[in-house]
Amino acid sequence: MEDIKAIDIMNYPIQVKSIVDYDFNKYEEWAMMAKTTFKPFFPLGRFPKTQEELEQHKHLYGTSFYPFATVDEFIAAMDKDGYDRVCIAAVKMWSFRRSFSLIFDFTIDQVNEMVKQGKGRIIGVAGYNPFRIDESLTDIEKSVKEYGFKFVYAHPITFGLPFNDKKMYPLYGLCSSLKIPVSMQVGHSAEPLPSWVGNPMTVDEVVMDFPDLMINLSHTGFPWINEWIDLIWKHPNVYGDIAAYMPKNLDPEIIKFMSSGKGNNKIMWGSNGIGLTHGKHQLMEMDMKDKFKENILRNNALRFMGLAS
Repeated sequence: MEDIKAIDIMNYPIQVKSIVDYDFNKYEEWAMMAKTTFKPFFPLGRFPKTQEELEQHKHLYGTSFYPFATVDEFIAAMDKDGYDRVCIAAVKMWSFRRSFSLIFDFTIDQVNEMVKQGKGRIIGVAGYNPFRIDESLTDIEKSVKEYGFKFVYAHPITFGLPFNDKKMYPLYGLCSSLKIPVSMQVGHSAEPLPSWVGNPMTVDEVVMDFPDLMINLSHTGFPWINEWIDLIWKHPNVYGDIAAYMPKNLDPEIIKFMSSGKGNNKIMWGSNGIGLTHGKHQLMEMDMKDKFKENILRNNALRFMGLAS
C-alpha cells in the first residue's frame, strides 16, 4: 500500500531544543525512570549529561532525550517519515513526593511558537494544572480562541487524582462548552509517580456526566487493559491511543482490539517523544487491513479532533 500521511496525536515541545531546552537530569523522577522502565534506551542508567555523551547515543536523535535543534529539522523529519501533522501538548506534570513542583510545565506560548514556525504542520494542545484551576482555564480558553489549539491533554495521575475528582470537573465543563476534546494519560505511570489513581474505569462517571465530551484515554491503560478496551468499545465519545508503546510489543488483547471492527475506528497513534520512525513503520508492517492502518495512523485522530472532512 502507499505510505500513509500520519497524524501524531501525542508529542511535546521538548522535541525541539530551540523551543524548550529541557534537562531530564534535573528531576529525580526521570532519573529513576532511566534506571527502570526506560533502561533499554540508557545503558549508562541515566540520561546523557554532556554533548559527548549525547554523541554516544546517536540512536536517540530526534527523541525528547536528544531533540531536534530547530522546528525546521523537526518538519524535515516529519516529511522523511511520512507525517502530515504532529500534536504538541503544553502538558503539566507534578512531582508527587519529591520536589513537590511541576516537573513538566510547558506553556501555551511555547507550543504556539512551534505552531507558528511549523507552517500548518503542528497542532497545538493545551495543558491543565488541577492545582491552578482558574489560571489553567484562562489559558485553555485563550489557546483555543486566539491560538487555534484543538484539544487539552491532562495528566491528573501525577497529581494523585482519579479522573472523576472534583478538581478535574472544571476542565471537562470548559471543554464541553468550547466543544473541544480532552485527552488524559490513563493506566500506570512509567515514572515513580502515582499509578493507583490510573484505573480508567473512573472515566465512566465522567462520560455519564459529560456525554457529548470527546475523551481520549492515552497510553493504553496498562495494566488495566480490559477496562481501557471496555470504555472505548462502549462509549461512542471515548477514544484511545497507543502512544509511547511500540506497536509490535503491545499486549495481544490490544492488537486484537485495534485490528478488529470493534476498536479499529477508535485507536490512535502517538510517538510520545520517542521518535517518529519506528512506531509508524511497525504499524505499517502489521498484519491488518490497509484501511485499519490508515484509521489508526490518521483517520481516527482527524475524527477525534473534529478535522475530518
